[in-house]
Amino acid sequence: MKTLKLRIKDKHAKVLIKLASEVNFVWNYVNDLSFKHLKRKGEFLSAFDIAQYTKGASKECGLHSQTIQAVTEELITRRKQFKKAKLKWRVSNKKSARKSLGWIPFKKVAIKYADGYVQYGKHQFKLWDSYGLSKYAVRTGSFVEDSRGRWYVCLVVDSSNQEKPTATKAIGIDLGLKDIATCSDGTVISNPKFYRQYEKKLGIAQRARNKKRVRALHAKIANCRKDHLHKASTLLVKNNALIIVGDLSAKKLVKTKMAKSVLVFTSFLALKTMLKYKCENAGVMFEEVNEAYTTQICSCCGEITSSSPRGRTGLGIREWSCECGVTHDRDLNSAMNILALGHKRLAVGITSV
Repeated sequence: MKTLKLRIKDKHAKVLIKLASEVNFVWNYVNDLSFKHLKRKGEFLSAFDIAQYTKGASKECGLHSQTIQAVTEELITRRKQFKKAKLKWRVSNKKSARKSLGWIPFKKVAIKYADGYVQYGKHQFKLWDSYGLSKYAVRTGSFVEDSRGRWYVCLVVDSSNQEKPTATKAIGIDLGLKDIATCSDGTVISNPKFYRQYEKKLGIAQRARNKKRVRALHAKIANCRKDHLHKASTLLVKNNALIIVGDLSAKKLVKTKMAKSVLVFTSFLALKTMLKYKCENAGVMFEEVNEAYTTQICSCCGEITSSSPRGRTGLGIREWSCECGVTHDRDLNSAMNILALGHKRLAVGITSV
């Protein structure tokens, strides 16, 4: 399965905002009902139990009955996930700083697709069909709003028509801060320079308290970042049959002086996520390995020598020479070691006949 995101034309925003407000009302009602039942009886209500209380609400709210069920199921899922007796309220007031972005979930039977529009209940919403929805079987989905008030429909569809991968190469990827990724074949995915350009414009808009401009710049930066990462990840998946990535942790790096570089300028975690689901969709093997000591180990002789870069003091060392006589680029050497580790992991458990 995969998710398709399509833009809905702005003229339908008023109707969608009204429906989203009703979804928020249902969420808050179910949230409060579950909490009161927990205090009174000492047990949680199930989705089946809540359905008895929301029966007939679809006519009053103007929502499809499947949407009310989807809201209830989502609330129970998140309550279990976060282990909380009560979740946050969804706020519909536009002037509130805590306003929730619009969200209208639905199931397969609640939506129909025709040429250039989707139909939800009695409402028809025109959209830009950049995927050709007629080729897909829709399972479930939702209408969502972004920070600029633009609406999209996200559809979970079957992606059974996969082309068999033709590439035969294997590649190791070292994720980092200076460059997003360095590959074992010498390919480098660098950080785009436009971040710094928009950073100045964003600072001007923030000082001027121009909220609309700030939202537009944040969206522009996010879209440019996603575009860059999607192009890079798609090319890697297309050209390789096996992709092995190091387990670099963003949570640990955020606690260091490099926090801004991790949160603002680099996107290695997003790249790893994209590679993972794109490999699954394309039938390409994806492995994540422990990258400990991959920078220090010589990819030629496999030893850690006295000349190997160590710890934070060694971060400035970008090239080093091993005692075996080979000169290494720091990131490329790490990527080659990651590739070797991936091959070792794949070999584990294979029995000889």
